[in-house]
Amino acid sequence: MSALPDSLPAVPRSNWLLPGALTLGVLLILAGVFWPTFYSMVEVWERSETFTHGYLIFPISAWLIWRKRDVLAQIRPRPDLRGLILLAAAGAGWLLADAGSVNVVAQYAFIVMLIAMMWTLLGWAFVWTAFFPLMFLFFAVPVGEFLIQPLMGVTADFTVAMLQATGIPVYREGTFFSIPSGDWSVVEGCSGLRYLIASVTLGVLYAYLTYRSWKRRLLFSIAAIVVPVFANSGRAYMIVMIAHLSDNNLAHGIDHFIYGWVFFGLVMLLLFWIGSFWREDDQPKPDTGQPVAAAAGSAQARPILPVAIVALVVAGLWPAYASWLNTRPLPAMPALRVEAQGGWQPREAFTTWVPHWVGADRQLRHPYTQAGRNVLLELNYYVTQRQDAELINSQNFMIRQKDPAWSNIGESLATVQIGGESRPVRQAKLRGSNGQRLLVWQWNLINQRPVVNDQVAKLVLALDQVRLKRDDGLSVLIATPYEESKLEAAAATLARFAADMEPAIGRTLDQVDGR
Repeated sequence: MSALPDSLPAVPRSNWLLPGALTLGVLLILAGVFWPTFYSMVEVWERSETFTHGYLIFPISAWLIWRKRDVLAQIRPRPDLRGLILLAAAGAGWLLADAGSVNVVAQYAFIVMLIAMMWTLLGWAFVWTAFFPLMFLFFAVPVGEFLIQPLMGVTADFTVAMLQATGIPVYREGTFFSIPSGDWSVVEGCSGLRYLIASVTLGVLYAYLTYRSWKRRLLFSIAAIVVPVFANSGRAYMIVMIAHLSDNNLAHGIDHFIYGWVFFGLVMLLLFWIGSFWREDDQPKPDTGQPVAAAAGSAQARPILPVAIVALVVAGLWPAYASWLNTRPLPAMPALRVEAQGGWQPREAFTTWVPHWVGADRQLRHPYTQAGRNVLLELNYYVTQRQDAELINSQNFMIRQKDPAWSNIGESLATVQIGGESRPVRQAKLRGSNGQRLLVWQWNLINQRPVVNDQVAKLVLALDQVRLKRDDGLSVLIATPYEESKLEAAAATLARFAADMEPAIGRTLDQVDGR
């Protein structure tokens, strides 16, 4: 690569007026066309303190591009049709995400379309020069809630380990644990996700502005990921210890949150202070290299207005098709019916627990018994996938957080034996305030095939919908009481029930006149 010669004259800034104004207008039109997707990001920024920083991402990105105005002045903006390939690919990704109601993927696809549109209208040299500011736009997407459960597990593991190392006896079940001075639980607010998101966003921006070496930028960014995870675990241990040593007079209520934010602020200040010892922002900026030099040539550029029109047409095809899909009428849906098989007989309710599945078009909930064994069956049927009525939804879970009557003391993917075959299921152990314990298995039926992986299920259903095939699905959930010392007996009961009743359950999918 050869750097841009110092003697090369800058492109007249007036050459940027028309391409810049037209590109800004096209980006605003694109935001209007995909307004539901953009607004879905804004809604999360507004309601969640974890993602409030999203309001600042676009202004910060614009400011970072403005800082490069001297380098950009050496570039002659010119349309690049290669950007249309990325624009079309991002549009197809958005269509699948919209069909599967996966907001996060649709939002990422929208950001990619914004970048692809700038590439198409202003050229690759602009994208190369403004690479980090454009990539920084991805921080506007409110993503990370899938990390809550793993982070809760890390926090619980660390806190219990430190309590044991301190000599305090601990009894633990999942994310719930008890010490002599009281009972504790690691809930969503204790996961540290808010600290992690803030740390990564600030850390990456700090690394870009402070360092010139990509190696240092990468190392500091990794530190911004690792440090808040361990800091949050230490914060949780500190809060438990403060409460324990103060006879539970401190570290409860508002104290709990104040200690958390003060501790996090000190940790971040310490991280940035240590990082400042290797700062390089006083050094000259590196050369931009070949892409900028090549763009400064005098080759004839394509007219930008026709390219902008073509780009808008390419981008607009996907929401138009999605709108047509959403206007199709729902198929007929008779009530769900499951005939008892294998000697299982209906009985009265034996538990007060009710799983939290939302938006189902049809639901069946029925307890069964056989030879003293009791099993609860709940089916939730979704005739087609649409927003707030989808088989895979983050609001579908075993119990609500802070449920007053039930606690989820352990949930994971497990491989079980059903009818002599190994099958993955989502397994949970629940504990009620009345002393009852339940072992729960859950899986989904899509095209008569059991599926547990949420990502696979979403992809299959989205592909079926855009190809005009049936995209219905059934959530199957079975539960039985268990004793801690007889967990295997409870698993055997669920396996027997599933093997006996699965043919009848599968036939419920055939009761619907699918698309």
